[in-house]
Amino acid sequence: MPFGEHQYSLDDKGRVVIPQPFRSFIEDGVVITRGLEGCLYMYPLLAWSNIERQLQNVPLIDRDAQELVRFLYSGAHKTQMDSASRVTIPPPLRKFAGLEDTNEAVVVGAPTRLELWSESRWWATITKFVENPTTPEALRGLIG
Repeated sequence: MPFGEHQYSLDDKGRVVIPQPFRSFIEDGVVITRGLEGCLYMYPLLAWSNIERQLQNVPLIDRDAQELVRFLYSGAHKTQMDSASRVTIPPPLRKFAGLEDTNEAVVVGAPTRLELWSESRWWATITKFVENPTTPEALRGLIG
């Protein structure tokens, strides 16, 4: 599982370098899509395939679930790292993540994915948590 955070800059073509510790995680390809917190989720192809299987079984009459399917699928972009270990972030995804007016980004590890944040959103999210830490019931036993 990838973990840690790394600050990088997007170049003028919207490419970001994948940090060395994360490269093997997405070496076979990656699907980049909108994240729920205003960041971008970057799934290795195998993990995305698992998500796709689950999304295909969402009932058409479940409007809330269909909205999530639409949110994830309409933003999805399949790509691979280039020879310089960069991935290109398409303009609509850069706009969604607040990366169109800044080139400062943070690549973050998560259990099943990477996340790409604008630096300002990342630090706002971290600051918000530090000022008001929450412990969801499902995680209470992890940190004691």
